[in-house]
Amino acid sequence: MTCAAAQKQLVDRLLTIHEPGESEAMAVWVMESVTGERHPKKELLLNEVQVAKLDTVTQRLLQNEPLQYVLQESWFCGYKFYVDENVLIPRPETEELVEWIIANCKFPLGDLTITDIGTGSGCIAISLKRKLRKADVMGIDVSPGAINVAQRNATTLGVEVNFKQADFLDPTTWASLPVSDIIVSNPPYIPEKDKATMHPNVLDHEPHTALFVADNDALVFYKALAAFGKSNLREDGSIFMEIHENLGQQCLDLFLKEGYQTELKKDMQGKDRMVLARLK
Repeated sequence: MTCAAAQKQLVDRLLTIHEPGESEAMAVWVMESVTGERHPKKELLLNEVQVAKLDTVTQRLLQNEPLQYVLQESWFCGYKFYVDENVLIPRPETEELVEWIIANCKFPLGDLTITDIGTGSGCIAISLKRKLRKADVMGIDVSPGAINVAQRNATTLGVEVNFKQADFLDPTTWASLPVSDIIVSNPPYIPEKDKATMHPNVLDHEPHTALFVADNDALVFYKALAAFGKSNLREDGSIFMEIHENLGQQCLDLFLKEGYQTELKKDMQGKDRMVLARLK
């Protein structure tokens, strides 16, 4: 079977559960992974091992397993990260959060300290370290599995980031965390009630502890971040956060009440997605 024929066959099968554009994009990514070539030639003949891998990948995709978990890779800020079901799949809107942080950095960077709360795959912490080489970066997560993934990515991408397993919602852990110039977090923020509207490839595979919060306390992590900032944020420091698109004003009100100056930023789709908070 040629690469072109295999790709067409894969697209046809994916069309049973995905939109045409998504099916085409997924098929291109799969064929690159199967062949090991960035742009495999259409006439390339697949060998038995490649055909077997393609069949396995196809079956998993047809079970609504996310492509990134199937291939164990995801691109973020131009870097390829290892991912598995211990961590969320990095999203494009989170890249905007990283870009916003970099745009607001004060130079020189020699004394810059950054703490990433709920680091997951380490995509935020590692991308910041890659782009701000002189910064001292730490990432924390409650999940030991996530910490292992993040450390693996840091090693692969050639950066030194200090990862620590800790329950951020337990204030007794805060004393062990650094005082930082920048605190960044993409915490769990989806109310449990939203599960009914979510796609199976997210709901059935991505870690719920990194996605969901109780309906009656959707801002639980932001309350903790506001309190943490008062003890672990340097003078003139900033907290950058990704938020639920429907909770922008509530997040602003929370941080304003706690004495912060705030800024709300929309993502590329025009949704309220990021908040910047600075202590007055």
